[in-house]
Amino acid sequence: MNRIASMFVLALLTATTVRGEVLDTLQIWMQRGDSCMRQYNTFEALKHYRQAFDVASRQGVVRFSMNDDFSHSRSYVPEDVVPRTVRLKLADCHYKRANYRQCAELLKNMPEDSLTHDAFRQLVYSYKHQGDNGAFMYWAGQLLRHYPMDGETVAGLTLAYARDNQPQIGIVCATKYTQKDSTNILVNRAAAEAWLLNGDYSMAAKIYNRLLQQGDSAFSTLYSAGMCFTKTDSLERAYQCLKPALALSGMQHYGAAYRLGVVCVDTKRYDEGLFYLDLATQLMQPDTTAMRAITLSKGEGYYLTERYAEAVSAWKQHLTYNPGSVATYYNIANALAYLVKDDKQAYEYYRRFLELARQEPKPTQQLTDMMRQAERMVAYYEKQKKG
Repeated sequence: MNRIASMFVLALLTATTVRGEVLDTLQIWMQRGDSCMRQYNTFEALKHYRQAFDVASRQGVVRFSMNDDFSHSRSYVPEDVVPRTVRLKLADCHYKRANYRQCAELLKNMPEDSLTHDAFRQLVYSYKHQGDNGAFMYWAGQLLRHYPMDGETVAGLTLAYARDNQPQIGIVCATKYTQKDSTNILVNRAAAEAWLLNGDYSMAAKIYNRLLQQGDSAFSTLYSAGMCFTKTDSLERAYQCLKPALALSGMQHYGAAYRLGVVCVDTKRYDEGLFYLDLATQLMQPDTTAMRAITLSKGEGYYLTERYAEAVSAWKQHLTYNPGSVATYYNIANALAYLVKDDKQAYEYYRRFLELARQEPKPTQQLTDMMRQAERMVAYYEKQKKG
């Protein structure tokens, strides 16, 4: 009996020693990670926190891997605080490095009451950054059950519902908050947009007025308020919002220029309105450099897939952005002559090609060969007309 008791005590002492060594090693890795984080060195911190996690997992301090479901894990040894700290710090490091998927994996299966407010927000916004609106709305709702006065999350959730074609739910979310705090600019912006998307312009206008009285002069507020005021026939108010909104955009926002132009005309500011409408027209024009590349590539794509009529159409569009492209005229002419079998158009494009090509002061050998071929085709078509 004494021998059995002695063996039990020895085993217990051995286990305690091993556990102590594990905890010491874990503490070392954690301290190294914390030191790196204080220096904003997340690259090295990540290595140390991963080592801490691996040590804890292997030795039974943490009984789960990063991908395991928390509900199926064993009890923590010796306290919940040890694995919780490891997991939270590793998740924080991942979040700061924009590895949002891994951050969410680390946090989503933890009990909600084990999450700090910062960790909860990291979980919520990890899904937002990944573009997973459904998961964002779910976890934002869970966060607000614990922290109902987190205004930024209230605003985010309100907008998420509004843009998910559920503005009524977003309105309810914002209203619960504004009953306690009606001065939060982020929440008011989100509420106004939700009312706007819900088609209640009168209510939206009230909130935009509140925002403007609070001194909110952001472009988004001024522009949205201007649109809202046009819907409620408050054209002077719309003018007062849209004009500074356009200025804030550096006179580059098409929507602001267009709507301001219309408001100016409707309020008999005709010259000013025509100026803004001309500006809107200019802003609508596509980027010439980009359109050159797009139309040229489309023409090649259609040609290589034997969709020759569409290739010709794309190349013709290319010429509207790049009228001096000698090669494009030649390609169109050849496609029309040999593939589309439109002799009349082919003749015209060969002639246009030759007009441009002959202006080249030092034609390359390739261009010279192209000109000879075009001259033969023009002569052939002219002979056909006479014959």
